[in-house]
Amino acid sequence: MKILVTGGGGFLGQAVVRGLLARGHGLRVFNRSGYPALDALGVECHRGDLADAEAVRSACRGCDAVMHVGAKAGAGLYWPDFERANVSGTRNVLAACRAEGVGLLVYTSSPSVAHAGGDIEGGDESLPYPSHFPAPYPATKAEAERLVLAANGPDLKTVALRPHLIWGPGDNHLLPRLIQRNRAGRLRLPAPGKLIDTVYIDNAADAHLLALDDLAGPARSAGNPYFISNGEPLPVAEIMRRLLEAVGETPRIRGVPLAVARAAAAVVEPIWRGLRLKSDPPISRFMVEQLSTAHWFDLGAAARDLGYRPKVSIEDGLRRLSGSTSTS
Repeated sequence: MKILVTGGGGFLGQAVVRGLLARGHGLRVFNRSGYPALDALGVECHRGDLADAEAVRSACRGCDAVMHVGAKAGAGLYWPDFERANVSGTRNVLAACRAEGVGLLVYTSSPSVAHAGGDIEGGDESLPYPSHFPAPYPATKAEAERLVLAANGPDLKTVALRPHLIWGPGDNHLLPRLIQRNRAGRLRLPAPGKLIDTVYIDNAADAHLLALDDLAGPARSAGNPYFISNGEPLPVAEIMRRLLEAVGETPRIRGVPLAVARAAAAVVEPIWRGLRLKSDPPISRFMVEQLSTAHWFDLGAAARDLGYRPKVSIEDGLRRLSGSTSTS
């Protein structure tokens, strides 16, 4: 197949690209910037913005499938940027698929679309969307996921994957922020013993390839979302400690009362919103919710419909991370 990967230059996007190339597919990527690593792989690169409908349609032209990985992530509070990339961008991808006769769409969503602020322990895909969200990222990802799943039909089969906290060698999102906060002495957890899921990068990419295979075959997954993780929930303080140690950092994790964390978020958020700051705030309600609640998931649906089973354990992933120089 000829496949377009949006966000193909990102951490997950590059892993998906490598997996598709290994299977012999023709590849095209769509990014805002150039990526020498993709050029080195001989991948056809289109540059543009997801909010540019014509650029997205041009990138989709001649493709059989789209892996829509591109998005704006983070804990920022400036709604327009998230709306533009995640909602308008996804509308443009869907419109381009219909206009250009693309038959398969795998969408990268987020477990945060189902997080209502409390503990999720063994949650499955029956969890409803919350009635409100504390931040633009989960809100816009939920809206985009709804659009993708509602678009499923005979001419365009769609599926949404919800990988949780992706990490591994080459991570340019989670690990750098974790390291930065650790070095600044700002790794303070309101509930260090809460269990959370994570997923190693190769497992997350594998789930995307399996989803594409299913859509192209029996299409059991068509029109459905799936939680994706390693299936090895750990206390949040433990997984942070192990990740930091794997990249040669000395963990400086401390506890903080939940009431204090919430009070700090209540002070910071109005400032960020009032000044329309685009950077991530040092703390927010969304961050506090994520760090003070359990969130681990039942992978039964992904195993049943996609054949997904994590191939790389957390222990093996940590060894690979420790042996990598890309995050140091």
